[in-house]
Amino acid sequence: MGWTDDRRNGPGREPQVTNEPELSERLRSVYRDLHRHPELSFAEHRTAGIVAAWLRELGLEVLEGIAGTGVVGVLRNGAGPTVLLRADMDALPVAEGTGLDYASEVEGVMHACGHDLHVTCLLGAVTKLATGRGAWSGTLLAVFQPAEELVRGAKSMVADGLYERAGRPDVVLGQHVAPLPAGAIGLRPGPAFAASDAVRITLHGAGGHGSRPEATVDPVVMAAATVLRLQGIVSRELPASETAVVTVGSLQAGTKNNIIPDDATLQLSVRTYNEAVRTKVLAAIDRIARAEAMASGATKEPEFELVESTPAVLNDADAVERTRGALESVVAPGAVVDPGPATGSEDVGVLASSAGVPIVFWLLGGADPGLFAGATSVEDVARIVGGLPSNHSPRYAPVEEPTITIGVNALVAAARAWLGAPA
Repeated sequence: MGWTDDRRNGPGREPQVTNEPELSERLRSVYRDLHRHPELSFAEHRTAGIVAAWLRELGLEVLEGIAGTGVVGVLRNGAGPTVLLRADMDALPVAEGTGLDYASEVEGVMHACGHDLHVTCLLGAVTKLATGRGAWSGTLLAVFQPAEELVRGAKSMVADGLYERAGRPDVVLGQHVAPLPAGAIGLRPGPAFAASDAVRITLHGAGGHGSRPEATVDPVVMAAATVLRLQGIVSRELPASETAVVTVGSLQAGTKNNIIPDDATLQLSVRTYNEAVRTKVLAAIDRIARAEAMASGATKEPEFELVESTPAVLNDADAVERTRGALESVVAPGAVVDPGPATGSEDVGVLASSAGVPIVFWLLGGADPGLFAGATSVEDVARIVGGLPSNHSPRYAPVEEPTITIGVNALVAAARAWLGAPA
């Protein structure tokens, strides 16, 4: 191992790192293990067990079972600020297509969003902070969160007494791997990730025989008209200066070609940054669904259900500036860049808003740097990124190095920028 067992060190003693290469090799091993054994949201039992055992080995106070599978490691190191570092743990219902020799061994489940790498980096960061307690003071909260993919994990941990049990932080810090070149970090003040709303609409028709559509109210036609009409919300109802995404990801109706069903169900993904825009978009979706139902002669109004929702991640401008230098210290000059607001969503902001504290959340480059060798401008980089498998793709696979090393060091440096000086 890269450090001695805390039981041999005795209470309050600091485990000692014997060498960096050994820690790096262990992190690579745990990353591959987590990738081979992905677990879906709120079912991260094996992952949580690995995390808890690692944290105990370092001598941390370990809180388990928060929101079912959430784990928190608490490291108290004298008086000073409390810093929360967060990693999410869940995988996706995606069949892996990377061809990696450590590909998922769980059928139809894959770490297609890099949460296995997030866990690995936070374990490495906690190790370095625990073995280097002489360089800082305060309290570290290492939060390993379930169910980010349902955007319910952070909210569930808070509701299950996260801060009552672990203490309230002064800042929330974290990162998300992305297909930027490994060695780059994306950091920006203000909107970093979009708010996410998952909407389910059930349209009610009147079914019958496919040969007699005149005797029915066809919900398939109603659904098709609704899908087309929804495309006009962003292009025709929002000013060009505002950003929103309305995607119909699922349309389900019927069982057989000659049967007109009673109902059709649409599932939508809505992304916004501004609360006023969000309210307008959701109201437009509801209005359009009702109008199309009326136009089709439906005898029952559609059902509109907000299935999942999480607010936008809004990085605190002052906190970003306080953290920027720390992140710049772990990468090459000029490698901390403003990536623009991401239309993807994250529930990590709930951890900050619930505590009433600032958040700094950045993108960690994970794409093969060699792919960007010919890039000479921001436009070149953006074009290359656009052609790479992205998060949630069955072919998404961050390169292990230098991604893990930079991810670990970024968390350590950012935490030390907020923790107190040694006594």
